[in-house]
Amino acid sequence: MEQFFLSFSDPLFAYAYGTYNTLSLLGLGIMLFAGLIGGIVQNRMMAAMKQFSATPAPYTGADVARAMLRDNGISGVQVTHTAGQLTDHYNPTDRTVNLSDMVHSTRSVAAMAVAAHECGHAIQHAKAYPWLSMRSQLVPLVNIGSRLGQIVLVIGLILLAVGSSPTVAWVGLALFASTTIFALVTLPVEFDASDRALKWLEASGVADHAMHGQARTALRWAAMTYVASALSSIAMLVYYLFIILSHLQNRND
Repeated sequence: MEQFFLSFSDPLFAYAYGTYNTLSLLGLGIMLFAGLIGGIVQNRMMAAMKQFSATPAPYTGADVARAMLRDNGISGVQVTHTAGQLTDHYNPTDRTVNLSDMVHSTRSVAAMAVAAHECGHAIQHAKAYPWLSMRSQLVPLVNIGSRLGQIVLVIGLILLAVGSSPTVAWVGLALFASTTIFALVTLPVEFDASDRALKWLEASGVADHAMHGQARTALRWAAMTYVASALSSIAMLVYYLFIILSHLQNRND
């Protein structure tokens, strides 16, 4: 559940800041706005998790995870403990639901909600949920794009600045775009996992009416961080696109 947003230490930010025209300034404004939204959402999510982590519940996160897997007929999935905060995740490779320090052995509404959400991913995997399958297939491409995208973009922009072809810059942008596509495909995966979690919490009777509402609030803000992350990625993609177009525009002026 860890998220990241815009970073102004980005080498492209420093490089492109000197390009003062309408396109570059518009792209900068979009990126700043997305960064602001991301920061607000992240703070609200952290506040909700802190509040509901202090709200007692009858079961630990591990208890909820095992019960939800059992009720959904999911076998062969292990519930394990992973160190850290907000490090909860489902690993489809070794079929493990990994719960963080504040979730695994804690009896709180937040722990129940997060554990049920991660089990939602395990159920998606077992049922071959198409969006999860698509996201898994994108992982190799995204690994390449995230490692090489900005490097190729920097090289491409340098070549543009000295009058060379924009081909390398477009390739770099395409590589970076793979991370944006991944962020967008992640959205239905995360929302569906939360829906599965909330339906099970209600149907099983594990959470009473008040706890169910609190769990819904916690998962809603957690899901919104993925929305903010996707908006951030789109904003950066548009920003880089505008930088390339700015250079081409300056060349034609």
